[in-house]
Amino acid sequence: MGQNDQFLRVTKQYLPHVARLCLISTFLEDGIRMWFQWSEQRDYIDTTWNCGYLLASSFVFLNLLGQLTGCVLVLSRNFVQYACFGLFGIIALQTIAYSILWDLKFLMRNLALGGGLLLLLAESRSEGKSMFAGVPTMRESSPKQYMQLGGRVLLVLMFMTLLHFDASFFSIVQNIVGTALMILVAIGFKTKLAALTLVVWLFAINVYFNAFWTIPVYKPMHDFLKYDFFQTMSVIGGLLLVVALGPGGVSMDEKKKEW
Repeated sequence: MGQNDQFLRVTKQYLPHVARLCLISTFLEDGIRMWFQWSEQRDYIDTTWNCGYLLASSFVFLNLLGQLTGCVLVLSRNFVQYACFGLFGIIALQTIAYSILWDLKFLMRNLALGGGLLLLLAESRSEGKSMFAGVPTMRESSPKQYMQLGGRVLLVLMFMTLLHFDASFFSIVQNIVGTALMILVAIGFKTKLAALTLVVWLFAINVYFNAFWTIPVYKPMHDFLKYDFFQTMSVIGGLLLVVALGPGGVSMDEKKKEW
């Protein structure tokens, strides 16, 4: 445990910055994709919803502008709360527009992405200036604590999409270990260590299974894996925020201090 604390002390300065960069990476990649694949994205929306050229173009433009503006604001630490609400809106819009609502795997991943934004929102609240700085009140702390709880619970949905239900020894071990770590993060017990372990595990799985750089650019699988890769990196960013900031007040780790 001492080594874990030492690691956190050493990385405390830059870990939140790395976490934020990872967290917004999927929005950054998708915003850039909208620019380079403008006509394909517009035609897809037009064909799917039969909404016409103008509305389809407006959808692509809104995605491009909303995501890139949100990323710039988050990275520059300006109007972060507004940026988070804007990115929440983009997630909701894409969930409906791309019919993600009916695809359980993609829906759970989008909810996990929302969990990361919720943690970012909680972090920005703690940085906000208060008239009564240094005087803790339930009114100020409670929303942040419940945001952190909601963020943690939503983040672990990503791992539920990685569980493999087959009889191989490796899959069984992976499912047991993964489920145990998910529960620890969700309830907030040994949270930083569990979240850090999930970061390492998820990063290894991501690099192995979503290696889009090994697929030629013209193949559809390249874009599919690239999207998956950066979405996973965003969830890793959310977990790194948990490592950097802790689980918050609504957690077993916090309750242990009271005992």
